[in-house]
Amino acid sequence: MTTVQQTLLLTQWQFRRQATMLPLLVVVQVFLAIATILGFGLVIGDPPPEQALYLATGAPTITLVMVGLVMTPQMLSQSRTEGSLDWMRTLPVPRGSFLVSDLLVWTLIALPGMVLGIVTGVLRFDVHLSPAPWLVPATLLVSLTAAAVGYGMASLLKPTLAMLMTQVLVFVILLFTPVSFPADRMPAWLQTAHEWFPFEPMAQLIRSGLAHDTFSMPGRSLAVLLAWCAASVAGATWALRRRA
Repeated sequence: MTTVQQTLLLTQWQFRRQATMLPLLVVVQVFLAIATILGFGLVIGDPPPEQALYLATGAPTITLVMVGLVMTPQMLSQSRTEGSLDWMRTLPVPRGSFLVSDLLVWTLIALPGMVLGIVTGVLRFDVHLSPAPWLVPATLLVSLTAAAVGYGMASLLKPTLAMLMTQVLVFVILLFTPVSFPADRMPAWLQTAHEWFPFEPMAQLIRSGLAHDTFSMPGRSLAVLLAWCAASVAGATWALRRRA
């Protein structure tokens, strides 16, 4: 059996393993996407067109990032605690296949919430989007990067610490990242920090993909995002092999 076949079988097994929780996970992240839009609408009211476009295009990014950086490490930490991850490592399958199958599962789980988040944003703020042809691969890259960062964090940290980090990240992503508002509203030092973190590049990529007539994707931000994705995948792969 080839490595690709093994990876696909592992992906299928992961979906079946989480069959009871999968509908709930999808419902939660769909609720998160819709609640983010409606919640911002209650706080801000009727924003001007540019701010409304920021909110409408930022909510899908929040959904993708939350699934990858919060749900993924929480579920992986639970698997480590209950011992199911150790059992999976006993299977005669390359460690990279475990990682690819998990990342694929979490990437697909994040997509429904993003779609409904976009629809809700358009209806709530009455904005007009101009989707770019590369929106789909951009979405997959952001979802993959978020899941890779979350997976790497849960693989390298102790389960308790990883769970604590996910709770902190919820507030950081919602309140202190330039996803739903321009970066120039933050202090200069925080703007500089976000030039090296993956959150702003994720938002820029999705925002430019949804409204490419208004927003653009800087080449430097794309390079930062790709670097975070590669480093996270490498870290998670190293952790899986080290614990084998």
